[in-house]
Amino acid sequence: MNQSTRGQPAALPRHPDPLFISHADCLKILTIEETMRICEEVFQMHARGTVSPPIPPAFKLDDDEFKNHWHVKGVLLKEIPITGVRLYNYYDDGVTNTVGGLDCNRYVVLSDPRTGHAVAFVDEHLSYGWRSAAAAVVPMKWVAPAKPKILGLIGIGSMCTGVMQCLVKMYRFDEIRVTSRRKESREAFAKKWSETLGLPVHAIDNNEEVARGADIVVGGTTSSDVMIREAWVKPGAVVISLARQQFELSGFAKMDKVIVDDWELNMRNHYFRKMVEGGLFSHEQLHADIPQITTNQRKGRERDDERILIHTTGFVSQDIAISHWIYEQAKKRSMGITLPAARQESGDASR
Repeated sequence: MNQSTRGQPAALPRHPDPLFISHADCLKILTIEETMRICEEVFQMHARGTVSPPIPPAFKLDDDEFKNHWHVKGVLLKEIPITGVRLYNYYDDGVTNTVGGLDCNRYVVLSDPRTGHAVAFVDEHLSYGWRSAAAAVVPMKWVAPAKPKILGLIGIGSMCTGVMQCLVKMYRFDEIRVTSRRKESREAFAKKWSETLGLPVHAIDNNEEVARGADIVVGGTTSSDVMIREAWVKPGAVVISLARQQFELSGFAKMDKVIVDDWELNMRNHYFRKMVEGGLFSHEQLHADIPQITTNQRKGRERDDERILIHTTGFVSQDIAISHWIYEQAKKRSMGITLPAARQESGDASR
């Protein structure tokens, strides 16, 4: 170090004007394929230990009077490098839940960790649903049945729809079965996607009929009720459980392999923790986490008849990485809205 600069603060570059990237721009930029690629790369970052998580993992503000919920999470990805905070606010009165809708508040704020400068504000209504789906689908490359033909969806919201969109990129299904709380909504969903995908999508009245005989079963509702029973899962099938208790807690230990994204994060989930503390399942019974699977530290499917459960709660690291990729693409395509950064104006005495 030069003697004249020792002890002096580093000279940082002039901070940039951050970019705002809207939902409409995200629709033009992001694809399912890119989402899956980025999610896999971030799982591998976790395996390499280059992700700096926050302590505590999340901040929550829940108000019963207003039925209002804030969730804030952040992370630093050393390999890119980028740091970001994901924040969302939604309404849930037990009947109406806006967490997956366009009418909830969802943004990712990105900063350069080398300077602390803000670089972007990214709408994450699209990437949230696709990330939730892609992260659960990525391990299918290692654990899926050889030639899955029947896909069962319990729920038709953004997460189940995203899982379906990911899976049809990977496999040729003969049939997709769907169910949801309301008959008219599942029938409209089946009609729309049957026409879009060019294959039979059947609206089914009950969960059991969707699950029995399916090669892949997906539970992705906002309900706190059990959606999938272990007894319904045939030999060789994979169940994808997207948080809460989509799969019955007493069924975890009866599956041949259980894979989660992260044990400690899942232990923050009320239902998962209740299962473990109640003695229904233990860390020793866990086969692997997804970062171990994607880096071949643990094996995937080893027999055709294995019943495998993938249970995810979600990595904010993937949300930040996807938002950063969207930001970089927006810059290259001259998209987004430039926002004026705070700068000292003439006559401004603030420091």
